[in-house]
Amino acid sequence: MTYSIYHLFQSLVKNKEKFLRVKKLENFPFNERLLSCRNKGVFPDMAIRLNKDKSIFSGGELIELKDSDSYTVSSFNSTIPSRSKEIAKIITGENSTVRQQMEKAGNDIYSLPVRDVFYLVRGRKQGKTKVCLVYGSFFETIKIGELISQAFSQVVEERLKESGEEISQELKDKLLSIFSQQENFSKVRDVEKASVKLRFRIMTEVKAEGNILDSKKYPEIKDNTLNFLLPCHSDENEKDTLRKAELVFDKSGLKQFNIFKIKHHFNGYFLVFQTPI
Repeated sequence: MTYSIYHLFQSLVKNKEKFLRVKKLENFPFNERLLSCRNKGVFPDMAIRLNKDKSIFSGGELIELKDSDSYTVSSFNSTIPSRSKEIAKIITGENSTVRQQMEKAGNDIYSLPVRDVFYLVRGRKQGKTKVCLVYGSFFETIKIGELISQAFSQVVEERLKESGEEISQELKDKLLSIFSQQENFSKVRDVEKASVKLRFRIMTEVKAEGNILDSKKYPEIKDNTLNFLLPCHSDENEKDTLRKAELVFDKSGLKQFNIFKIKHHFNGYFLVFQTPI
């Protein structure tokens, strides 16, 4: 059996009408044979099994579920959305639940050190439903380190303006470089003589330009549809995506989809496979 995000989408299509009925997205009947792990409240919510032969499909994709009772993508708590993640930063220690599940699934975990990240997004509004399986670059339009650094830069600039103080550009750049990695400040800090511990937590909210459910920004994503979105930044990129989709669905199977491109407001074109639910 071959494992990939394309095969997961195939299984979603087979049960697509259930997106209208299940109360919680985590209760959707996912094809467990495709998965190396399932979690609740810990990233990733799901991961695809790895293929030993990685010539066409590597497998190993990480998936986070985003469920909302509106046409707004629910906020990302603690984990900033990204196009890929290093598996070593997710599996921290021998007792990691993700590690144990993946090893039980027979995966050589570190044979694919960097994993593509996808988000399965469902929004419901006034009896209508939109579902999108979307690659992480739809949300990560600038590098995470740059996002964090620029956010802290705004804090520094605001505080300096309020206090009337100045610091050198060299010192400012050094401070911002320290806070460019989430791992540097997201650990629990134990301060001497304090009766509490402190941990800074990042919450990420999607802007309208990155909200795939927004009917004004992305009118092509229709009500009561299931959509698969992949980057389409070149002709070669598009051909490769279509070739892989054809291997999974075959030519006749692809006819069930409306296939088109949409333009992200910050990150170029994405190829969409759309089917009614």
